[in-house]
Amino acid sequence: MSRIGLSKSSLAKQNRDLQTYERYLPALDLKRKQIMAERAKEQIAEQQTQREIAALHERVRETLPMLANREIELDGLIRVERIRLGEENLLGTRLPVLEGLDLVRGDYGYLSKPHWVDTLVDILAEMLTLEARLALHQRRTDLLEEAVRKVTQRVNLFDKVLIPKARANIKRIRVHLSDAERAAIVRSKLAKGKRAKGGVA
Repeated sequence: MSRIGLSKSSLAKQNRDLQTYERYLPALDLKRKQIMAERAKEQIAEQQTQREIAALHERVRETLPMLANREIELDGLIRVERIRLGEENLLGTRLPVLEGLDLVRGDYGYLSKPHWVDTLVDILAEMLTLEARLALHQRRTDLLEEAVRKVTQRVNLFDKVLIPKARANIKRIRVHLSDAERAAIVRSKLAKGKRAKGGVA
């Protein structure tokens, strides 16, 4: 641990540091609260997407019970060719944004497949989009969680370490300077007293 100087210049530096910490702490705390609010929004969006996926599963069960027939070949009906991602900067945290999903429908003969395969392909496209959105929400939530952790560490550093340490240093320097000033006054009075006695003698 570095020793602090017990001087007026050191006191001025500690006062400046304390003012900087106290000015920066509320901004950091506000940033933490804003990121936490965004994380909560992202978690709500994730839950909504999960509900939409569950509803789509239910719709498939109700409208396409014929999927239970394993004799019909359904592989390669649709696939994801490319996921287009962008990026947004949210309070210093870079978050992915889904810009689009390029889906490729497979070629299948309309006469060789049952009529409901077109409906199935549309549902599969919707499911792939929902799953991509869900994965994105989960990734964004993870990144926001990490950002909250880092900002909370900084808030705690300022609030529990730097500010109390600067205050303790200021108090210590003031006590030292006050003691030194009193000692100088006492020495001055003693020297004056000695001079006065020397003058009388």
